[in-house]
Amino acid sequence: MNVLPAVTVSSSALEAEKVRLDLIAQNIANANNTKDIQGGPYQRKVASFESVLDAASPGGRAVRVTEVKNDTTPGIQVYNPQHPHADRNGNVLMPNVDIAHEMVDMISASRAYEANLAVVRNSRQIVAQALSIGR
Repeated sequence: MNVLPAVTVSSSALEAEKVRLDLIAQNIANANNTKDIQGGPYQRKVASFESVLDAASPGGRAVRVTEVKNDTTPGIQVYNPQHPHADRNGNVLMPNVDIAHEMVDMISASRAYEANLAVVRNSRQIVAQALSIGR
């Protein structure tokens, strides 16, 4: 029984979910950032995953992050004339980050990470039990 393909796929999925969790943390940290390097409000970052055939891995499959892109959904305008980034009408364009949405994404990514970690742990136990049979 070859358990290496399961470990290979799960380890690539663990790396992809780690990227997703990092982006979620970055989105939450910048939820109130009204000016970024380009001069506009922070835009939410989203990772895209894909399943790939990998000839180098024993199972031939892997998961990878294909791109990290900005969510182009516009943010809301808030009336706050005292804000340093308010326009002449007193409106401030806020980032398009919704904390509740980010928290749901974080729970989903955490569960996916835990599931893939369970596959790696179970594979390790299977190998240990198989090796102990011959003793």
